[in-house]
Amino acid sequence: MGIYVCSVGAGDWSDEDVLRPTARALDAELSRLGLPACAPPAAAEFVPRSGMSFEEKMYRPLQTFEDLCRAQSDGQDSYDALLGWDLLVPVDFEDSLTLPVPAPYSENTTVRSAHRALRAAKRLAVRLALPPQVPHGGDNLALGNWFDSPARAEAAVSHPGPWAEDLDAAYYTALYLRAAEHSLRRRCPINYI
Repeated sequence: MGIYVCSVGAGDWSDEDVLRPTARALDAELSRLGLPACAPPAAAEFVPRSGMSFEEKMYRPLQTFEDLCRAQSDGQDSYDALLGWDLLVPVDFEDSLTLPVPAPYSENTTVRSAHRALRAAKRLAVRLALPPQVPHGGDNLALGNWFDSPARAEAAVSHPGPWAEDLDAAYYTALYLRAAEHSLRRRCPINYI
């Protein structure tokens, strides 16, 4: 059990009992703002290490990551871009959109741009000096598995830096960085389940 950050598949996006009402509300709001619609995710079957889907568990304490976001020069903006959403989409827009559709953990669905999340996460990754060994794609839970593996300890020796001193903040920085990258690369939304 727990909360997972996951890519949205084509089936869930088009299913009336899952995310189709959210997709319709999102497209109506984007249209109202003169923005392009959020195209449905491409259908794809899971293939190990293919990078076709994204799933990571929120299993570490979040506090130091929240503190890191707020410590940035654009503190609240960084925090909101990375943590202030229920749905992350590959459409570029400022601020957030609020949809009158329930999300798994809130009454309404707050939507943010993966473009904004990517910029905020990249700034944190630079600040923490995340090592190049942090997985870029592959199987689901790849980041969590890496952070709990001997490979992470080896990376701390070969690439020391602030990331190794706060593994919780480093994990969430990597999680949101890879989630935003995945959203933009695969042109799919990301949500919490």
